[in-house]
Amino acid sequence: MPELAISADKVAFIIEKAREFDVKEGATDQDSGSNPSDDDEIDVLEDTASDPVAAELAGFIRALNEDEQLDLVTLMWLGRGDGDVDEWDDLRARAVEARAEYKTPRRETVQYLLGEPMLGDLLADGMDELGIDWSDERTTPVS
Repeated sequence: MPELAISADKVAFIIEKAREFDVKEGATDQDSGSNPSDDDEIDVLEDTASDPVAAELAGFIRALNEDEQLDLVTLMWLGRGDGDVDEWDDLRARAVEARAEYKTPRRETVQYLLGEPMLGDLLADGMDELGIDWSDERTTPVS
């Protein structure tokens, strides 16, 4: 099993925030600006350019070091089914090659990850494939 450069706690935080981000939808409240309690607080689920969840998630991923970002991309690919655990080194090498093509690697890695539908679920699936429990204590591998 590969040893990750990113901690299970960090991945768990990203999974949780990505799932919050994934439930956002396009504008549905045409009369926005009225009393939120009268509108059943529907605006909180709208995906806007000033979405605080997206900003928090982007900032967190941007602050990761290069190895952590590479592991995150590789985990997402593993969860997406682009390879299996035995191919981890090959998947990670592909992530390194892809990152080398970026002009601004930190920013473009964030854009790439946030542009992936169901990012949280894919990362969770990747962690499950590795046998790492990220949901409770987040530090013990599943036997």
